[in-house]
Amino acid sequence: MNLDTINNVYFIGIGGIGMSALARYFHANNKFVSGYDKTKSEITDGLIELGVPVHFDDSIANIDSRLLNTNNTLVIYTPAVPKDHMELAYFNNNHYTVMKRAAVLGLITENTNCLAVAGTHGKTTTTSILGHLLNVCNVPVTAFLGGISENYQSNLIINGTDVTVVEADEFDRSFLTLSPNIACITSMDADHLDIYGDASELEKSFIDFANKIKKNGKLFVRNGLPIKGITYGIEDDSDYTVKNIKIKNGTYVFDVRTPETTIENFKFNLPGRHNLSNALIALAMAVEFGCPHQQLAKALASYKGVKRRFSYHIKTDDVVYIDDYAHHPEEIKAVHQAVREMYPESRVLAVFQPHLFSRTRDFIDEFAKSLSSFDEVILLDIYPARELPIPGVTSQLLLDKIENNDKQLVEKSDLISKIKESQAKIVLTIGAGDIGEEVKHIKKALLRAS
Repeated sequence: MNLDTINNVYFIGIGGIGMSALARYFHANNKFVSGYDKTKSEITDGLIELGVPVHFDDSIANIDSRLLNTNNTLVIYTPAVPKDHMELAYFNNNHYTVMKRAAVLGLITENTNCLAVAGTHGKTTTTSILGHLLNVCNVPVTAFLGGISENYQSNLIINGTDVTVVEADEFDRSFLTLSPNIACITSMDADHLDIYGDASELEKSFIDFANKIKKNGKLFVRNGLPIKGITYGIEDDSDYTVKNIKIKNGTYVFDVRTPETTIENFKFNLPGRHNLSNALIALAMAVEFGCPHQQLAKALASYKGVKRRFSYHIKTDDVVYIDDYAHHPEEIKAVHQAVREMYPESRVLAVFQPHLFSRTRDFIDEFAKSLSSFDEVILLDIYPARELPIPGVTSQLLLDKIENNDKQLVEKSDLISKIKESQAKIVLTIGAGDIGEEVKHIKKALLRAS
């Protein structure tokens, strides 16, 4: 399909983080962009401010008349859209070109120098670091991010079209639409078992992704993963490794040993060894791409992070409030490690909203273990997203398995009052559901109380 012949692009699920990045991309390329989403959000508000029409009722009557020409209209949908969606059925039944987001991303990137970041954890932060590094090094890059970059206040970086940086998403095997020149795999922990069935099938899909890399391309893998490639790791014998780590005023200072040399005195402001690993692989990919070492050091030091990835909202002597997107046991463990490294003597309250009934069922013991590490735990009910309830799978079941004595299940309407009752200095909100919508209210309440 030739995207140059397309004048109109319509998104079903335009408020999704990946979908909205594509919407911004097509809008920047002078296409008429519009779309539907089931709920208003900061993302949809931002698109409307750009001049992108968005509606929130699943109704054919809301479809703009400019989309009636089937020959120059592309319809993009996300797998999260239910099969009985009326608008999606209309486009499918009337001979429109209808494509998944991942397939469109494959089309956009196929004739570019594509750098892709795969892995069950760390994709968004690594992609945003890599996009920032290349942009600061004046590479003509377009980077599609799975989160809102604090540097750009957007999930899209545009500084040219020769090079693309993308998240290679394993959900629904979406990353198999890509054929990158340089790629990395950050992790392969079991996830999305509602799609894959078991961990071995997930592993096979990562092998398939590795085989999609273009001839003479390069694959980086975190040391210890069962796929061959250029290795990277923290203080180990990897091809690329971090050495001489120090923490100065909350900032990591470290050296990077490459296969050819050692680059000294990098600075990186995000806490946690998992983020240090993300920074390392972004640096390694940028070095292999050809970016100058001195410029990379300046670029990394100026990186501010991604919203909802260990995002500080309050940082005073009395209270610290951090919000994070973590929704897998390994990600929660990483957040805990980062908090303990930065605040080893402080009491920590973790507020967690489980995401998906299937993920809660599949990893309930692992969730319980990771959450038990915090001093206090508040659970919200499971956020269902695209799923219907699974009998017997509840937040109460998870709560019962948590070993921490200071734990409770709370209705969202009571959340702020329960947080205010806590004596913890560090407050964390964790999860991939709509808990992010509560952040501003929690922040306001904690500031009043302090």
